[in-house]
Amino acid sequence: MATARQLDLINSLRALDSETPWVEFKENNSDVETIGRNISAIANSSRLSDRNNGFIIWGIRDNDHEIVGTTFQPGNSVKGNQPLQLWLSQMLDPPPHLDFQVFDHERGRIVLLEISAATQYPTRFNREAYIRIGSATTQLSRHPDTERILWSRLQPYAWESGIAMQYVTSSEVLELIDYPSYFELVQHPLPDNRDGIFERLLADRLIARDVGNNWNILNLGALLFGKRLDRFERLARKVVRIIEYEANDRTKTHRRQESTRGYASGFSWLIDAVNGMLPRNEHIGRAFREVQPVYPEIAVRELVANALIHQDMTITGAGPIIEIFPDRIEITNPGAPLNEPSRLIDLPPRSRNEAMAALMRRMNICEEQGSGLDKVIASVELFQLPPPEFRVEANNMKVIMLSPRQFAHMTAAERLRATYQHAVLRFLTNEKLTNASLRARFGIEDQNAAQVSRILRDATSANLIRLADPASPRAGYIPSWA
Repeated sequence: MATARQLDLINSLRALDSETPWVEFKENNSDVETIGRNISAIANSSRLSDRNNGFIIWGIRDNDHEIVGTTFQPGNSVKGNQPLQLWLSQMLDPPPHLDFQVFDHERGRIVLLEISAATQYPTRFNREAYIRIGSATTQLSRHPDTERILWSRLQPYAWESGIAMQYVTSSEVLELIDYPSYFELVQHPLPDNRDGIFERLLADRLIARDVGNNWNILNLGALLFGKRLDRFERLARKVVRIIEYEANDRTKTHRRQESTRGYASGFSWLIDAVNGMLPRNEHIGRAFREVQPVYPEIAVRELVANALIHQDMTITGAGPIIEIFPDRIEITNPGAPLNEPSRLIDLPPRSRNEAMAALMRRMNICEEQGSGLDKVIASVELFQLPPPEFRVEANNMKVIMLSPRQFAHMTAAERLRATYQHAVLRFLTNEKLTNASLRARFGIEDQNAAQVSRILRDATSANLIRLADPASPRAGYIPSWA
């Protein structure tokens, strides 16, 4: 028998005045080539209509939307020697998510195909993109104006607007989403009624309406404010893992924790958990012993926030991981950065998840756009730590922050990287790198200025920095790209 959502969905689609570009009614037409073209057309038309999904329904008459039943059996349909759904996935590019649902209605048997809307580029069948014009399926290339509009709708589409959980009641939304935390973080009074709560969640695209007075929890809402991410099947692997090792390799784990709460509602707990595992130094002051962090807290906070915000959400089975070793901390997130690693400090950040980034900035979880990593570098220099390393490994972004080490024990590569980062930081404040400023960064005495001169020559030879004014070497240095 039909589920409650299937009944509500069928009733809402039958109530439409006419066949829309994102809905196709059929009786028994099971020609697989026709089905493939219609899927392409409906996936594209759904995105054009700002819908997350489109539908093909067998068993409902086209002209009056009466339920007449169908003999179509998608599970028994084949093309060549391949099952229908496998063949369709090979012929469609990119293949949308296809959900064939077969159920009995009191008036007849129905086959419902739910099709996810196009995302990256127009969905093609057999290398041709299709679109619905009225109730007709036609080649997209024949309608250049429509194609331009479709591309404009595809460009801002993001993973955040996808559905994490479908067809949930109002009570279930409030049970699954930590809405008090949302209102606290956006600094908005908690409404005294459900309508006010749902109005705000809807406005920030944390939820969306589904059929039958029910709701869809969107990926953005679940990921930022889910009470438990493991309750959302597609997000369970996006929990943040924190692992502390006993030695400088991964052979023996000392402690392990997971942050299963949403990234926004659980951010304070996450940072406290990380800082609680990080080593600290004991400093004896004039009267009292003081315990001071080895790593600047603002750097840890910003790097963790960046790992959450800039990860590639489309990479399944992987989430952010924070690994703590006695001599370093490594923060890794899925997906290579959209900017060159060497330019992450100075270039405005580019994120795949703009809605999440904007909302987390509104909630003061991360720095304003373009002012985060420079503060990381500034705090690292203040603590006179070795320079952090930004590394791309196997489609992952990894940031390595090293524990305190005197200049004499830094490697040649670390000295050059620190020099480059110092030059970038000075450039961003309209200053120049000088021998004196680099001595201060490394904690080198003035009488050892010759050591710094050698580093400047090496960094220049490596094309990391250059003289700001070749005619006046005392004018200082700037990054080579400046």
